[in-house]
Amino acid sequence: MKLIVITSPEFLPGETELMQAMLEEGLDRIPLRKPGCTAAELAALIERFPAPFRPRITLHDHFPLQRTYGLGGVHLNGRNPDLPDGYRGTVSRSCHSLEEVATHRTATDYLFLSPVFDSISKQGYRSAFPPAALREAAAAGIIDEKVLALGGVSEANLPEVRDYGFGGAALLGDIWARFRSPADTAEVLRHFRHLLQAAR
Repeated sequence: MKLIVITSPEFLPGETELMQAMLEEGLDRIPLRKPGCTAAELAALIERFPAPFRPRITLHDHFPLQRTYGLGGVHLNGRNPDLPDGYRGTVSRSCHSLEEVATHRTATDYLFLSPVFDSISKQGYRSAFPPAALREAAAAGIIDEKVLALGGVSEANLPEVRDYGFGGAALLGDIWARFRSPADTAEVLRHFRHLLQAAR
């Protein structure tokens, strides 16, 4: 299964170095999601990544920076539902219903479906999909390798992600709840290696 780690919505000291280390360990992609940040703030973050890592970075905001820095894709969501004019790169999208997945799957390279489990990062944001509904969606070809589970994903429930037919998982709270400063890097990387092993 693919693993994606979405950035913390906050800017954190040492986060770029942690993200680079996870990419070196085998992380598939990092979406930069910093709601409310300026284009200048996001550009400064991107510039901390060496050029070889940039094709594995996706933008959630400030799409013109994709071309400027040669980034790997853009992610459509409620804030930014439309592609930039003339854009031809990788496209992903957030979906919160199986109907949305069915509607958008042909126009995207991959999609997030959330919340599959009770959210770790958003208190009170509870799972919206009974297991039987997810299995039925997989049997109908709605959930497949293009659809990644988001919301409450952790090492403990990665086997369920696989069982439900998802092509992978997007992590947020499980990573960033463990990381507040560079002193946490080694511990978070150990945890991430366990996640990679569980996803194989």
